[in-house]
Amino acid sequence: MKKVALIISVYKNTRDLEVVLYSVEQQTYKDIEVIISEDGNSSEMKDFVSNYKGNLDLTHLTQDDVGWRKNIALNNAIKYTDCEYIIFIDGDCVLHPEFIENHVFFAQKDRVLAGKRIKLGSKYSNELRLSKNIADFCKRILPEFRLIKKDGAKFCEEGIYISPRSVFGFIPKLRSMKQLKGCNFSCYKSALETINGFDEDYVLPAIGEDIDLTWRFKGMGFELFSLRNFAVQYHLHHKENWTDQSENERIMYGKIQKKQFIAINGLVKN
Repeated sequence: MKKVALIISVYKNTRDLEVVLYSVEQQTYKDIEVIISEDGNSSEMKDFVSNYKGNLDLTHLTQDDVGWRKNIALNNAIKYTDCEYIIFIDGDCVLHPEFIENHVFFAQKDRVLAGKRIKLGSKYSNELRLSKNIADFCKRILPEFRLIKKDGAKFCEEGIYISPRSVFGFIPKLRSMKQLKGCNFSCYKSALETINGFDEDYVLPAIGEDIDLTWRFKGMGFELFSLRNFAVQYHLHHKENWTDQSENERIMYGKIQKKQFIAINGLVKN
């Protein structure tokens, strides 16, 4: 496979994006086009990208900041890239050094690859923010498992990395995924075109950028393939603002009843 696109969803949080980019720079798979997909047009993000001194091929896409429109931003990023394979992450999820390599390793035309992430507590998040060597931090997860859990981390088992080429490579195959997570999934661009991308009818966070994709991909014949413990992410701790998901659920269930696997308001407006 040639160059792959890594689409990073962001909104103003340049502090964590800096750490995420450190982790991208240290990937074992190097042929990457990095697209920073900003659901907004902030001066802080513009300044951060302009002053970036790393060795990555960066593209910064923006749009007017008029409320939550992440799905529009993601569709614009999909349309922008010429890469045939796309990986999606969020700007607060630091990557294990073999994250991209393993997404590429398991890629198939009829698959959507899906992983999870460990949600670190505040102490370990701050230590990771200060670390410039991501690989060294990753090695601490297993020996310091109890301390990490005591720090308030969630889904700690998702932070344990297993190489698919090791004798334990069979273990993640026993850990399936019922729903993909928008912060950790990948597929061929052609798969996204088959379902017409993200559905822009969703104008509130959650569901529209992950759960909605799951049933639409499955409805069009794609396999949801688990990369749990193969494609490991470390989510940096921050205050989370949960919103009522009832409106998005109402929209999604209406589409499910109609078997509307292909978005009408997506990459192409039908």
